[in-house]
Amino acid sequence: MLGEKRKTGPQQKMPTNRRIVLASRPQTTASTSNFRLEEAPTPVLQPGQILIRNQWLSLDPYMRGRMNDARSYVAPQALNEVMLGATAGKVVESRNRAFAAGDQVVAYTGWQEYGVSDGSGVLKIDPRGGVPLSAYLGAVGMPGVTAWYGLKRIIDPHKGQTVVVSAASGAVGGVVGQLVKTLDARAVGIAGGVEKCRYVIDELGFHACIDYKAQDTPEKFNQALKEAAPNGIDGYFENVGGVMMNAVLPRMNAFGRIALCGLIAGYEGRPIPIDNPAWFLISRLTLQGFIVSEHMDVWHEALKELGALVVAGGIKYRESVAQGLENAPQAFVGMLRGANFGKQLVKLA
Repeated sequence: MLGEKRKTGPQQKMPTNRRIVLASRPQTTASTSNFRLEEAPTPVLQPGQILIRNQWLSLDPYMRGRMNDARSYVAPQALNEVMLGATAGKVVESRNRAFAAGDQVVAYTGWQEYGVSDGSGVLKIDPRGGVPLSAYLGAVGMPGVTAWYGLKRIIDPHKGQTVVVSAASGAVGGVVGQLVKTLDARAVGIAGGVEKCRYVIDELGFHACIDYKAQDTPEKFNQALKEAAPNGIDGYFENVGGVMMNAVLPRMNAFGRIALCGLIAGYEGRPIPIDNPAWFLISRLTLQGFIVSEHMDVWHEALKELGALVVAGGIKYRESVAQGLENAPQAFVGMLRGANFGKQLVKLA
């Protein structure tokens, strides 16, 4: 049975592992045809390794960039190899003294039901902490730390200042706005649709939210920003780019700070250029891109704060959950189109 400690003699039939690999690179937009579901035997563990039964897969926008064979801050996703990504699950077999069967862990074993690791970068979770395992892929995981770092280390808002957040109903943006509130600053979200904006205000507690789908002209977008942020914008957490950045720049106050986390508007086609770069000079703005995995020194501090806030109810979050590994490609493509609400996950068991 899977999950039992296995004998590894030559006559032992190894269990089967289902996995999803990148079968082809997108020509323009990603589609489910770019992926392939296949089966392969689970490898025999070597000394120092652990076998993890994945229960949750994390689907994140950055994965779309890795599907291209292009220069980036990380190597492209290899063809015919398991799609890379964060996972949460349980150790079912261990040949590593630091882990025991039954341990709950967060790892980076990708889109598959079973993953093998030497323990490097694997986070052991204490289930007594009160944080659901899936949250370690969202609000108390990479998205949460991304929000924490961009806000606190780059934007660094002062009391009473205004921070605008694009993709405010998403896994990163939602945490940003709630952290803004803990700093006694004003949080203004940008989201797509009436339902998402209602969630951003009523459940996450943003002070205001702009439905970008209702702003069909630059003039309307500018007016909506003026009403939501009457004192201008001191900090901008950018997840989208394109028309949103073009709308925000003229409203930025002098010496405003922009944390550039993502540019999802340009992931599936030609990026939309900045209309008037002169705003960076006129308003003496600071724009800083960042990759949260390059700042591991802050993860312990960030995760401790985020976990405490989740347990206390100070950070709320929503999850969109696809059931079954075979549905991961469809959920991923849907996420890129904005079909998800909150953090996109796949539940395996």
